[in-house]
Amino acid sequence: MNDASSRIPIFVVALLAAASLGLFAWMLLGFVLPFCDLAKTSMLEVRMGPYGAADIGAMRDLLGKNQPALDLLNAMHHGPDLFFPAIFTAFLYTALLKLRPAGHYFNRPLSPAVIAAIYALPFVYGLSDYVENILTTNIFGGGVEWGFAATVLPWFSTIKFLAAAICLIVILRFALYRIVPPADRDTP
Repeated sequence: MNDASSRIPIFVVALLAAASLGLFAWMLLGFVLPFCDLAKTSMLEVRMGPYGAADIGAMRDLLGKNQPALDLLNAMHHGPDLFFPAIFTAFLYTALLKLRPAGHYFNRPLSPAVIAAIYALPFVYGLSDYVENILTTNIFGGGVEWGFAATVLPWFSTIKFLAAAICLIVILRFALYRIVPPADRDTP
């Protein structure tokens, strides 16, 4: 019987990977780096370390005085960042489906709950990235409820990075499992 991974052509996964890389490069070269030059600091969404309400307030003040940097941030959110979370989510999900080793994970059966959690991670990433974009637009676009948004924005940024990192680690492990099977695996 064919499983879901056998029905996904490898070129679809490769196309989604290429589209994700292209959008990422567009965002980095067209928006993130020019923003750093204009604002003399990095965007909050690309910071790997933690940040809090004080950092958000400082960025809000900075963008209030630097209209070109604010326009660049808004252009990124209304341009490539509208599509990147969806395409990257699709890539992560299809890669997970494609690399699934024949019903077992790491040569051990996992409970259905763990399997469901693994397959839910790309969607957690996508949803948290879109929520982060909405909150950022609200905070820096002059939204009324920016105090609440400033409280939850760091959480969604952390969830986004964690979900993406875990997905990429699992995908790499699945790929290595396919390329170099463990020695204790039964061979037909």
